[in-house]
Amino acid sequence: MNIMVPLRPAPPRPAASALPFVTIVVPVLDEAGYIAPCLASLLGQWPPEACEILVLDGGSRDATRAIVAALAERHPAIRLHHNPARIQSAAINLAARLADPRATILVRADAHALYPPDFVVRCVAALAERGATSVVVPMRTRGAGSGGGRGMQHAIAAAQSSRLGNGGAAHRLGATSGFVGHGHHAAFDRAFFRALGGYDESFTHNEDAEFDVRALAAGGRIWMCADAAVVYFPRDRLTGLARQYFRHGAGRARTLCKHHLMPRPRQIIPVALLAGCLAGLATAPFAPELAATALAYPAACLAWGAGLALRRRDGRLLGGGAALLTMHLAWASGLLTGFVKNRAAR
Repeated sequence: MNIMVPLRPAPPRPAASALPFVTIVVPVLDEAGYIAPCLASLLGQWPPEACEILVLDGGSRDATRAIVAALAERHPAIRLHHNPARIQSAAINLAARLADPRATILVRADAHALYPPDFVVRCVAALAERGATSVVVPMRTRGAGSGGGRGMQHAIAAAQSSRLGNGGAAHRLGATSGFVGHGHHAAFDRAFFRALGGYDESFTHNEDAEFDVRALAAGGRIWMCADAAVVYFPRDRLTGLARQYFRHGAGRARTLCKHHLMPRPRQIIPVALLAGCLAGLATAPFAPELAATALAYPAACLAWGAGLALRRRDGRLLGGGAALLTMHLAWASGLLTGFVKNRAAR
């Protein structure tokens, strides 16, 4: 895969002795196509005497471990560990325990992303200057490379970057710096993170939002650092996207149930769309005219994708409408399934 690493010069840093020790955590599972550029974008962001990069592998079956091991031979700051629980929440918690005793700051870095050269500097500065307990950042979603084989990834990226696809989430759109209730996790005060017990490892997805609920309840402060946006590479197939969003929806349901919260309007809309589609299918045999109205939503999504491809003169974006449908309906299905499972468990 051809992923270009940004080449902007990093800002100057003070001497390592004047800096806090930073542990960068990268959870991975079958990330051979992304891990090398990800680590390349993180190396050199902080003096090596005051930094370590812990890669927590959940049992990759591709070349991920070999790639990381080769990089670790050239860069002693990189250390590869096994994550027996496999999931991200457990990986971050494990790293918080394994980190160098001097480490006061944890930086979370996902393998499906690239990081600007001042990412760590800005996150650490925000923690210190804003009195924050954690820092979140915006995400700029895009496809990797220019080959036709990644066409669907470009379409998915366009859908996720649109208001129709992200529901207006601040960290997905034009975020501004300030204290927020949630965002894409980037950095933590290690002591605060551990005092709260870290992530809830029963969550495979949405562990970040669930942690933020507990953090705010405990007096934590979450700072959105709009100047440290990361580039995120989404799934490149609709099947993978559907699984991801189903799990996101189920995770959101668990968070809402655990903390007795009500879903927001933008979280209810996909459920209403799913209900409309199912109602259309159910009424099709005996009320085809009524059922036809259910086609308005999928038709609008497909038309949006076609219009986007025409406006940008990029045929790869034709699949954007299918990506919207997949995200909405899979997320809503996961949310409803999550509510049912949580109610049954109680």
